[in-house]
Amino acid sequence: MTCAAPAALSAPATAAADAALAKQRHCMNCHAVERKIVGPALKDVAARYAGNAEAVPYLARKIITGGAGAWGPVAMAANPAVTPDEAKRLAAWILTLK
Repeated sequence: MTCAAPAALSAPATAAADAALAKQRHCMNCHAVERKIVGPALKDVAARYAGNAEAVPYLARKIITGGAGAWGPVAMAANPAVTPDEAKRLAAWILTLK
């Protein structure tokens, strides 16, 4: 018999780890989950890109390279220290926020 508990337990653990990664990589200096700071609330980002099959690679690229214009006049700084794998994890985590 296969036990599903480890898989069920890993999802919250992964979410917590990715929230910690967002803090470690300084995302939370400009973003909050629930409200706009300098950048948009991460829940608003999740809502905008919900159902978009290209959202993870697009957001991962934006996390690393930064950009301007998508959310108003304030540009998002580039984050070249974030690895491509970390950027994908962060993008996937953001998309889970509701």
